[in-house]
Amino acid sequence: MSERKPFLLRLDPLVLEALQRWAADDLRSLNAQLEFILRRALKDAGRAPRGADGAAESVRRGRSRR
Repeated sequence: MSERKPFLLRLDPLVLEALQRWAADDLRSLNAQLEFILRRALKDAGRAPRGADGAAESVRRGRSRR
């Protein structure tokens, strides 16, 4: 896995609360939930990052669902 780069993100408090509830429902940390959402959006837009083999990276990260 590649190095993680920290950054500041300012959000409306109601948006933050909704994201925290969604993350909890999916048993993810808020950070993992945001990354999941962003990766899915990138894939849907045809802008997913490419891996070393040239293939688009998988959207699934974090804990597997049971």
